[in-house]
Amino acid sequence: MIPILRVILIQMLLSLKSRAEVQVENLALRHQVEILKRTAPKRVRLTKIDRLIFIWLLRLWPETARLVRIVHPKTLVRWHREGFRVYWRWKSQQRGGRPRTPVEIRALVRKMSAQNPLWGAPRIHGELQKLGFDVSQATVSRYMPRRPPDPDYR
Repeated sequence: MIPILRVILIQMLLSLKSRAEVQVENLALRHQVEILKRTAPKRVRLTKIDRLIFIWLLRLWPETARLVRIVHPKTLVRWHREGFRVYWRWKSQQRGGRPRTPVEIRALVRKMSAQNPLWGAPRIHGELQKLGFDVSQATVSRYMPRRPPDPDYR
């Protein structure tokens, strides 16, 4: 008598759920059965794909945590949080930064500095601006060759 009442109660509850909820529940339960078939009678081993499926189901329908029996609901939530952290760490990585100064400009700075030893970074910077190159004075000074200090100058 009790099993019949249980089946009737389950059918009544299923009729209250939307079709999408029933399909997600069915998907979660089927996936668990597949995992158990694959790993039985050994210890259950979940692959990364299995974890991703459960996380995706949890995100799609939070009640999945209640349905999953092969792992604890807290484990599902932990996996979801770890995935979220990994995603945002990847998303917030530094990508590139300031573009490098072209090789031609660096060579031109060195050549101008070698041919005009009395010119400093401000003068070479000005000349490069006249030629149409848009570089800062700090960049010019960075690429100028270092000269030994003049022993006669004090």
